[in-house]
Parts: sequence; structure tokens; C-alpha cells
Amino acid sequence: MSRGTAALAGIASVAAALGVAELVAGVLQRAPSLIIAVGDVVIDSVPGWLERWAIATLGRADKPVLLAGILVVSTLIAAGLGILARRRQVLAAAGIALFAGLGIAAAQADPRGAVLLTVLVGVLGAATGIGVLFLLMGVARTGRLPGRAASEAIPVARAEGVAERAGTVDAGRRRFLTVAGGTTALAVLAGVGGFLLSGRERLGELIASIRLPVPVRRAEPVPPGADLEIPGLTPLFTPNEDFYRIDTALRVPIVDTESWQLQVRGMVDEPFTLTYAELMELPQIEADITLACVSNEVGGDLVGNARWQGVPLRALLDRAGVQEGATQLLGRSVDGFTAGFPTITALDLEEAMVAVAMNGEPLPAEHGFPARLVVPGLYGYVSATKWLAAIELTDWDVDGYWIPRGWAKEGPIKTQSRIDVPRPGATVAAGRQPIAGVAWAPTRGIEGVEVRVDDGPWRAAELAERLDVDCWRQWYLPWDATAGRHVIRARATDGRGEVQTDERTPVAPDGASGYPIIEVEVQA
Repeated sequence: MSRGTAALAGIASVAAALGVAELVAGVLQRAPSLIIAVGDVVIDSVPGWLERWAIATLGRADKPVLLAGILVVSTLIAAGLGILARRRQVLAAAGIALFAGLGIAAAQADPRGAVLLTVLVGVLGAATGIGVLFLLMGVARTGRLPGRAASEAIPVARAEGVAERAGTVDAGRRRFLTVAGGTTALAVLAGVGGFLLSGRERLGELIASIRLPVPVRRAEPVPPGADLEIPGLTPLFTPNEDFYRIDTALRVPIVDTESWQLQVRGMVDEPFTLTYAELMELPQIEADITLACVSNEVGGDLVGNARWQGVPLRALLDRAGVQEGATQLLGRSVDGFTAGFPTITALDLEEAMVAVAMNGEPLPAEHGFPARLVVPGLYGYVSATKWLAAIELTDWDVDGYWIPRGWAKEGPIKTQSRIDVPRPGATVAAGRQPIAGVAWAPTRGIEGVEVRVDDGPWRAAELAERLDVDCWRQWYLPWDATAGRHVIRARATDGRGEVQTDERTPVAPDGASGYPIIEVEVQA
């Protein structure tokens, strides 16, 4: 048996183990995916600088790349186990069992998983992988399936002619490849089946069926001129499907509204628990709020604006009774993620809420269904807990998920602007051209934007009508473009009179700063 054949046997065996594990997890519903569990442990274990690099370099593709990396590593390990099985088949089988054991251990960190069901997933996956390994190694050695006539074996020792021996060996190789390929295909189908059975389709139907209550306080109507509608300019409201997503969940949690609960606990006088139905019955508000990720580079797209609807945080805290010394509100997700910010912020800001809707629709699964925290003026890493399970009042010494990983304890959003038109590196025609973009400073608002072309003077841009101090504002400047290469800069002034700084800083530890700068080519 060649090393390549043995490696293929190992890969097919581990594929079968993973596929069956995914299928069983999908059938059982409450058992986590072992692949996702390992990925979550990787995310939790890597140093902060590597996480920052991944977000900055890969952006929204960070999770698919991580999953692809896990599968590549798994494939390499599987090939090694197959090669080991040429001489130490029992050790290779033990390797598959160890592989499953690591997945089971990783899954224990997920608070949603049932321990016994997780073990069952791992055991069934490992048993399948070991069985397939033994099967394929037998086919590779004998050229026949178990139970078939011994005459079908490859008669290398008794073969009298080279042609006869070659033909028999080729038949045995084809049989091995057929079995290995069929096993791998079934493994892929099992994995896809597990994904489909996990409830994601039903979750979509559930979300679509929800009818939102009428808020007691609606957001202000959009005034004429609030959306400039310039081609290429970011719209006033970011469509849900285009809204940025940065979080630690490799797979979006599936939360059933029948079993979901929101706990308000910790340093409060009267802790309480709400069901989804009870939460939806409470008075709700609407607010137009721009959210931004602390990992957003200057001029980046990890920022979005939406009309949110939900229950004011202040109302929940008043009901619970905040105790003296409870200086931090810590949001806890169903998957264990945490983010904390000053309690006084939740009490002072009327728009801080437990959101249940986004742009007039129930929260999409990717953005936190059934409920999430939305707090204007704070980066998401300290405030925007998705798939919310608990609101816990603590003192300031308790750290959220990102703080030990090198991020600042407090995360106020900096005054920022972005140039959308023209695009960086674009080629435009000489003559009158628009320079346009958005600027944001939630809780402070935007009072002005200035633009500078090359070494010319700063010129005041025209601002769109104001919608709310918590959401971004579009701006526009007509430009008489002349032939050649040009450098364009922008800077914003917020409602406190503070001008966006030109000091260039990285995203860590509390958000990037500096002017957005683009270069364009103008052709006569």
C-alpha cells in the first residue's frame, strides 16, 4: 500500500467522522457542532494582536477563513493518521478517538450544549471514523470488500503474468478509490444534512412570522434632504443584509423564542426574568443609531446606520433597582460572550435599548435575534451584545470578553468621516465632480465637514439635513476636477465643536483616528 493510498484512507475516515458528528448534532438539536466548538476555542485562545490582524486583514471573511483553516488542518492530520495506519492501525484509530475527544472537550465551553448529548455526538463520530478506517485499509490491502470472495483479492504472490497482475492491481485500486470517494461524498452529505437539520430554516420562518408591536415613541420622520441620493454615496439607512457583522460566533446561534429568557441580575434589588413574549409586551421605542466597530480602520466600512426598535434599558434597570456600587452593565450572550459599559450610560441615554427590531423588521439572526443591546456612542466591543441572555450589574473590576485581549475598558466612538465618492483609486473625468461621504459622532452629532484637495485650502462641504445626533450625516462638495493625480482629505466637526484629529493611530486599543485620505486620477 502506497503512502498516498493510506493518506486518502485517513482523510476519508476523518471526513466520515466529522460528517456523522454534524448529522447527529443536527438531529439532536441541543448538541453543538464539534467543528464549530473547536473554532470557538481557537478564537478564545489566540492572542489579541492576532485577532486584531485577522479582523483588519480579512474583515467579514475572518470566520470563513478560520473554518477553512480548521478543515485544512484536519485534512493534514487525517492524512497523517492514514499513513500511520499502514503499520500501526490501532494507533491511528486511537488518533481518531483523540480527535473526537478534543472536540468534545472544546464543546464543553458552550453553555448551551448538553454534556451527554455532546459526548454522544463525539462517540458516534469517532466510531464511524474508526470503522471506515478499518474498512478502507482492508480494501487497500486486499483489493476487495469484506465478505466478498477471496478470489477477488489481488494475487500478487501467485500472479504468473505481469499483465494479469497489473490488471488485478488496477481493479483493486479502482475499488479502493470508489469506496473512499463514496464514503467522502456520504460524509459531505451528512454534514450538509446536519446543517439543514440544525433548525436554521425554521429559525428564518420563525423570524418572518413575528409581528412587531407599535412603539410608544417613534423615531422622527426622515426630513427632506436627509438622504442626498448621490450615486455611490452610502445610503442614510444601511440595509440589514449589508450591515457589517463582527462578532466571535463562528456559527450564528439558533435561539428558540419559546425557551429564550432574558435575566436581569447581579447588583440589583429585585432580579427578574423575562420571556420573549413578556419582553415584546413592554413599551418600546424607536431610534436612529449609527453603530461602529472598534476595528474599523479610517475610511473603513465596519460602520452602519439603522432604525432600531426595543425596550429602553432605563426601564429595565428602574424595575430591577440598581444598587450602589453597580458601576457596570455587563451583557451576556447565549454563547457566553460578554461586553460591559458604564451603568450611568444606560441610565442617561434614553435611546439605549434591548433591541428586538432593525429597520422595521425583527432582528435578523446574524444581528442578534431574538434580542441585543444597542447603545449609542459606544463601540460595539463594549456594548453591542448580540443574542442577549442576561443583563448583569457588576462593579467596574469585572472585564468583558475583549478587555483582557488588549482593548480599552471604555470605548466611546470617535468623531469620524469617510469619503465614498469618488472611490479610492478611481479614474474620473475632468470637470464638475462630486466629493461625498458620511460622518458620524453618535450622541454629539455632526456640525460640519471640510474637504481638502491636494495642498489647497479646507473647504466646507454641504451637509444633508440632520436626522438625529446618534446617526451619521451625509455630506457633499462639488469639485472642479483638473487632469492629473489628486489627493483628497476630509475632516468632521462634532456637535461639541471638536474637530476630527489628523493624528493617525491604529484601531487598538480604543479605535483608529486620522483623516480619511484617497487618491484619484482625473483624465481630460
